[in-house]
Amino acid sequence: MNMMDTIKGSMMENFFPKGWDLQKIEDCCATAPEHALDRQPHWHKDFVTEECGDVASFNMQMGYEIAKQIKRTRDEGKKLALILSVGPMGMYKWAVYFLKDWNCSCDHVSGFNMDEWSDADGNTLPSDDPGAFQNAMQEVFYGPLGELTVPQSQRNFATKDNLPQYADKIQKIKDSGGELITIYGIGRCFHIAFWEPHFAEDYENVEEWKKATHRRAAKLHPMTIEQNSLISFKSRVTLIPALANTVGPGLFLNSDYCIGGVDGVVGRGMNWQGMTFFVTLKYGPDIWVPSSWMPTLPGKFFVVKELKGPLIPECN
Repeated sequence: MNMMDTIKGSMMENFFPKGWDLQKIEDCCATAPEHALDRQPHWHKDFVTEECGDVASFNMQMGYEIAKQIKRTRDEGKKLALILSVGPMGMYKWAVYFLKDWNCSCDHVSGFNMDEWSDADGNTLPSDDPGAFQNAMQEVFYGPLGELTVPQSQRNFATKDNLPQYADKIQKIKDSGGELITIYGIGRCFHIAFWEPHFAEDYENVEEWKKATHRRAAKLHPMTIEQNSLISFKSRVTLIPALANTVGPGLFLNSDYCIGGVDGVVGRGMNWQGMTFFVTLKYGPDIWVPSSWMPTLPGKFFVVKELKGPLIPECN
């Protein structure tokens, strides 16, 4: 027996986003480890995967890729819009390391934090709050870069007033010959930024969904709240806002290049991103599974080896 056999009449029956095909998710997760990174027909020709031996290697490899793209655009004389994730975070230390080693200034970069916790009116946490994504980005990326850092006037955060301006600001950069690169992690329920799967219900078709640039005070799925209680709030779920401001597919799907991945291994054989990994790469583009669109874009996707499975039960 499994979830599909027992969900009818249970407390899980209306829990998952209604557009999910649970059997299809199961089929993705049943992939043998040796076929985990096999190319799929829907992948962009310039979408590539890279295996990492452990989380430390993941941080270094992903950080190098971020720094490399920042340096490349500077060497080419281009402006760069970076949509920045706050999760994962370990790669930024290495991005800073390489940029400092190369003495590469980031004055051509404009940063756009992809999301932020909010209240029902879209108001966000104070910038110096320990839980604020703005504070996290200052601590791990902007601050440590020192004199090479992104200018203050080119740092954008997902506040109530600034988030709606992202699309125009990014388009001006692209119109000037610049590029848009998105750096992303993936949520437990397959979100990119806080663009949740259940938002699909609000759009008439795929094309309308793909045009959406942002949401303020977006309602987060319970799986997202629980994920963050584990990875960011040390289990203290009562501290987590139930709403957030976030960029949407109208921004991240217009990226010239994307750098993302999954590092969610916990230890003792436990992980929270094995399902995320397999579904992202193998499900095929579907608006009920936002991360499924990322392989359709050029970019590099990093995965910690352990997440390739096999995803089978263990006693710990």
